[in-house]
Amino acid sequence: MANHKSSIKRARQTVVRTERNRAAKSRVKTLRKKALAAIEAGDKTAAVAASAEFSSAVDKAAKTNVIHPNQAANLKSKTAKAIAKIG
Repeated sequence: MANHKSSIKRARQTVVRTERNRAAKSRVKTLRKKALAAIEAGDKTAAVAASAEFSSAVDKAAKTNVIHPNQAANLKSKTAKAIAKIG
C-alpha cells in the first residue's frame, strides 16, 4: 500500500481512471457488436445509424487514448467496408 500522501492520491486517481477507461472500451465493444448485428441482418439504414454511433464512440476513445488512433481508424474502416457490401 502507498505510504506517501502523493502516492495515496495517485492510487485513488488510478482507480478512477481505470474505471473510466474500462467503461469507454466496453461502450466501443458494445456499439461494434450492435453495428455488426445490423450489418449481418442486411438492414442498411440501421447499419449506417449504428455505424455512425460506433464511429463517434471510437473517435472519443481514441481522443482520450483509451485505444490507439490507428486501431480506431482500422475499426471504422472495417465497418464501412462491411456496410458497403450490403445490397
